[in-house]
Amino acid sequence: MCLAIPGKIKSIETRHDGMVRMAKVSFGGITKEASLEMLPEAQVNDYVLVHVGVAISRVDEQEAQKTFKYLEEIGELGELEDVDEYLPKNN
Repeated sequence: MCLAIPGKIKSIETRHDGMVRMAKVSFGGITKEASLEMLPEAQVNDYVLVHVGVAISRVDEQEAQKTFKYLEEIGELGELEDVDEYLPKNN
């Protein structure tokens, strides 16, 4: 099952001569990288939904926490271990 997981942006950096924005996103203590290409307005401390390494929308903190708790309860967070193969590699 493919899910968009809510997380909080901890930091943002640019790559490829400033052409690509990448964020470090915290998912309940697990930190992964996500592309911000679909959300150029995203900032540090924003909550975003991330699908296969791409932040696809912003959400408020309450909605992010509610969704994350639900995903944890139904056992769907194990997929966080599998998304590394879809994420952009550091250059």
